[in-house]
Amino acid sequence: MRAFISYSHLDAAALERLHTHLAVLRREGRIDAWFDRNILAGGELDPEIEEQLESCELFLLLVSPDFLASDYCVEREMDRALERHYASEARVIPIIVEPCDWQSTSLGRLKALPHDGKPIVEWRNQNSAYLEIVTELRRISETEGPGHVTEHGSPVFQPESVSATGRPYRVKRDFDEIDRSDFREAAFSVIRIHFERSIGAINAIEDVRGRFESLSATSFTCTIVNSARRYGTAHITVHGRTNQMALGDISYSFVERGGPGTANGVLTIQADEYELFLSSMMMNFGRDSERLTPEEAADQIWQEFAQHAGITYE
Repeated sequence: MRAFISYSHLDAAALERLHTHLAVLRREGRIDAWFDRNILAGGELDPEIEEQLESCELFLLLVSPDFLASDYCVEREMDRALERHYASEARVIPIIVEPCDWQSTSLGRLKALPHDGKPIVEWRNQNSAYLEIVTELRRISETEGPGHVTEHGSPVFQPESVSATGRPYRVKRDFDEIDRSDFREAAFSVIRIHFERSIGAINAIEDVRGRFESLSATSFTCTIVNSARRYGTAHITVHGRTNQMALGDISYSFVERGGPGTANGVLTIQADEYELFLSSMMMNFGRDSERLTPEEAADQIWQEFAQHAGITYE
């Protein structure tokens, strides 16, 4: 497995210790770990990191207060890692180095190492924590090949077969409630990441400010203030379904910290004989839209929200 290690340079000691504990897996050819010190002198920093971000099968995130405080670690490396994770292209494993507010971030839905996300620095013998991490990585290398994974790390299916014409085969299947639940959680995470990144981009525009606030593991709220416009403030709250009485599978309302019982729009999970997808419904109109991927749904909701503040794409 090709692994990308994302870390804050202030956690270099933790990186060195992990690198030492990975020695046996490297010698056995089970893991090929890359981190930015592998860039040779004179190498172009961003292009090489970009290449590794797009080609690795495994992301190991060394999570600490310094990691979470780093815009580069979070917005460039972690966010891209999670996008590939939820697209079933790679696996993300948070490794908790020091106590920090990681469970309030997009990582809060993932299984973290060591056991129960107990920070490495809190272990009496830190070698035991690293051994537990290496043991889990060995188990993954022995039991799984490349393919789709859920956000909890369990495989969904192997890479699709390709016909003699080069076109992928489509296989009919029935989807159960676990499939739908996994899809719902992954879709919500895609939307959440899209809004976090978009708020960051909004803050670079003159006269515009944005704020993203996580309310829980299944809800968040955002605000945009466009000071160049008299009525240029927009709010949105997005909820993932937490019980059978909730509206749709994912709902959103154009109010700050809106409750899950009211919505301006909902996304519902639909399925044909081949795949799951999202369908949106505007509560004011009561009609379904076209089928959407989670990425398309995220962009559609974002655009609708931003337009309330007088902001659109060029």
